[in-house]
Amino acid sequence: MSASASNLIDQPWIPVAWLDGKSGPSHVSLRSLFLQAREIRALAIPEAPAHSAVLRVLYALTARITALDESGPGSWGDRREQILEQGFPEQSIELPDGRQAGIVGYFDQWTHRFDLFDRERPWLQDPRLLDQCDRNRTAGVHKLVMSRAAGNNHSWFGHWSHEHLVLPNLSQTALSLLTWHYWGAPGALSSRAVGQVSHHYAKASPLRAALSYHPECDNLFLTLLAGLTPPDGDVSRQSDLCPWERDDLPDPLEPMPEPQGPCSRLTACSQHALHLVPDQDREHTADAYITWAYDAERIRPEDDYLIWDIDKDGKTFPRAARSSRSLWRDVDALLLKQLDDSSPVQPKVMDHAFDVSQYLRVRALGFEQDASQAANHQFIDSTTPVLLSRVEEDVVSAELPVRWLRELGELFGERLEQATKEAWLTYTDDKKNDPGAWLDAAMARYWPAAEDEFWSRFRQLSRSDGAREPGFDFDATCRAFGRHALDAYETVTDSVTRIPRGAKAVTRAKAIILAALKDPHKAMEQPRTKRAAKQS
Repeated sequence: MSASASNLIDQPWIPVAWLDGKSGPSHVSLRSLFLQAREIRALAIPEAPAHSAVLRVLYALTARITALDESGPGSWGDRREQILEQGFPEQSIELPDGRQAGIVGYFDQWTHRFDLFDRERPWLQDPRLLDQCDRNRTAGVHKLVMSRAAGNNHSWFGHWSHEHLVLPNLSQTALSLLTWHYWGAPGALSSRAVGQVSHHYAKASPLRAALSYHPECDNLFLTLLAGLTPPDGDVSRQSDLCPWERDDLPDPLEPMPEPQGPCSRLTACSQHALHLVPDQDREHTADAYITWAYDAERIRPEDDYLIWDIDKDGKTFPRAARSSRSLWRDVDALLLKQLDDSSPVQPKVMDHAFDVSQYLRVRALGFEQDASQAANHQFIDSTTPVLLSRVEEDVVSAELPVRWLRELGELFGERLEQATKEAWLTYTDDKKNDPGAWLDAAMARYWPAAEDEFWSRFRQLSRSDGAREPGFDFDATCRAFGRHALDAYETVTDSVTRIPRGAKAVTRAKAIILAALKDPHKAMEQPRTKRAAKQS
């Protein structure tokens, strides 16, 4: 097999789903993806963190191919509008600085840097690890592919044997490589010696344990354009470089280079260095080195696809990926501007996505992980129904119905949790007795019902320009969520109400939910942290 057989520009490796009426291969190359983007419905990558990682690489490539990687010349929005009308430029376009745009121009210019098994400069890898790491203590392919069992992690999609290795193919290898760069674990990995520095501790990857939000349209062409954010006026494509565009590999003893714009933020913030070892036929990966990329303090880059929460000290942190949290609970943070210093910060991409399409969905992709340890728990892949961009801006009302919808749903979820705990502890008269059995049953009943209630009422909100009436009935919404909470509470606690002690405990704790029904405004004004403290 020729060396070019591992080049990601022309070899199929990205799983895709085609539009109805269109047909094609299950996997496409980078070149084919951009040439046929209007016919591809979406990426079909089953692993959520790999899906998010590939989108980030594709956003950067979209910016390069369309020359939307700089703010000028002219209006960035107008230039994107022109791309929307004409499609991705296929032929080579020479830019003033000598670089190439267009699908053919860009990929032909950088084809030598996209070979996964290149001997001198493999894609997104550091060949120096062959000399800097112990060749007898490599990571192995089970460590490389996060869905396989390695160390203390469980096996996700099958059972794997070290005696009879199933080597990952080109697609599995590339997706695993990207997953490590964006979601890789901190802690002990392969030992790396650089000069006088030798250790095996890596820092967490930039998206570790986070939940990433991506606008999604009717085809991949629109999705990629909707995922772009405009560069600042001083961003230059000569300094805002992707790793494969750099002349030299970074110095691991220096701090990670500060991102200089969207492309470097999207692709050049990894805290891990990897090197893949192909098998004899160069069709599969036989082994891998995985270790630290920078010895200096970790830089947390800005990210345009995260919701940033704010703690009591005013510090921001990415909203964590939690498999138990439904996506509807984030909709207001996706659609609304930050209202005050304690409100979450909207992903920057949402400021510009609706200029591509007024009707789009948001896909949440994440990996529930321990942020400071190597444990991985669950992929998160969830998509909203179609969202309309001006739900709040068109409603000339201070009531903010989307936010109230979410807050009422969460309020009664919290009150249900508090009431269930209180009833259990009063009934058992043992503070050390875990209420988990009741609590899990109550939450399993409430949250799906609350999600259906949210979307049903969300669709009823007025979408007409300048509408003064949002189509939102606060009292009716409050009663609806309250009824779901009471139904769940009564179903779970019913078994003990036949004895006096149980009936008394259940009735007294039920007042916690009823109080929120009686005066929801007062309950909602109570600081969230105080409510959480009461529940615990």
